[in-house]
Amino acid sequence: MKDKLRGWADRATGYRYQGPGESGIFKLLAVPVTIIMLLLLLLGWYWSTEPDTFDVAEATAERTQVTEAGLTTGSYTTATTIAAMETLLNKRGGYLSNDITPPSLWLDNIPNWEFGVLVQLRDMSRSLRSDFSRSQSQSTEDVDLIVTEPKFHFDSKSWILPATESVYQEGVDALYRYLERLQNPNNPDAQFYARADNLQEWLGQVEKRLGSLSQRLSASVGQVRLNTDLAGDAEAEQSTEASSQLEVQTPWSEIDDVFYEARGASWALAHLLRAVELDFESVLQKKNALISLRQIIRELEATQEPVWSPIIMNGSGFGMFANHSLVMASYISRANAAVIDLRDLLQQG
Repeated sequence: MKDKLRGWADRATGYRYQGPGESGIFKLLAVPVTIIMLLLLLLGWYWSTEPDTFDVAEATAERTQVTEAGLTTGSYTTATTIAAMETLLNKRGGYLSNDITPPSLWLDNIPNWEFGVLVQLRDMSRSLRSDFSRSQSQSTEDVDLIVTEPKFHFDSKSWILPATESVYQEGVDALYRYLERLQNPNNPDAQFYARADNLQEWLGQVEKRLGSLSQRLSASVGQVRLNTDLAGDAEAEQSTEASSQLEVQTPWSEIDDVFYEARGASWALAHLLRAVELDFESVLQKKNALISLRQIIRELEATQEPVWSPIIMNGSGFGMFANHSLVMASYISRANAAVIDLRDLLQQG
């Protein structure tokens, strides 16, 4: 009778009586599940640490096995591109953007950091293939750089058949072959031309990337902007009509994504510019532009200061709380302005 009464009560309340055996099983499962979740959280925190900066000269020496006096023009830029991609692939946790299992599945800061780095390396691989390694528009492309560029532009989130890491490594291997041929004085097919016009072409891409990041970061608080798409040309036209005023705001769920993408892009650019400073030293000195380049590097290095807040805050411009995106936008905007000045200097005779 007691069992029947308990059954009626359970059906009425939706409660199911658990016997001593069932309760013990749940308790036994709760402990290992809690431990596993805690370990995954700690592992995710460990993997979310951004890589440190590296010394460009040391990275080049390691990858060429040549003393500084024996390095050929272009060695620093090529070796730094290799070192940055290897850092992307071999840092804590490895490459995370294409992972489909915990804890990588829950992480988004480092994957966005990786994408920021990747965009800069893609731009550099394109410039190496199209500009730095070619003497003129009708010269032939380098056989290894033809391989590197499409490999670096492979889908950043492919986890199998093929995995992104394996394709990027193939691009790195091709860059190593190009770097090795650069060191061989008997192989004139491998060239790197440190000319002002080549550098200016790459800096044009840098300028656009920094300008876009600055705008996206500034939009964290929402802005009404005047449409300047056709400014400067009275005859200019565009395919579709657009409002004279545009309201732009980065969605709150993407604010930290843009922030860490900008951190990654700045990390990569600071290294590449230090390499460019060494490879293009004579050109920059002739144009009296070394100080301008170093100022860009200084602004970008300031974006790598530690973030002490556990979250990326989005306070209003002059409000009580910080807005990390606006601080980052300030550094990147100043770096972008310095890039524009540097390009002007390179254009001068």
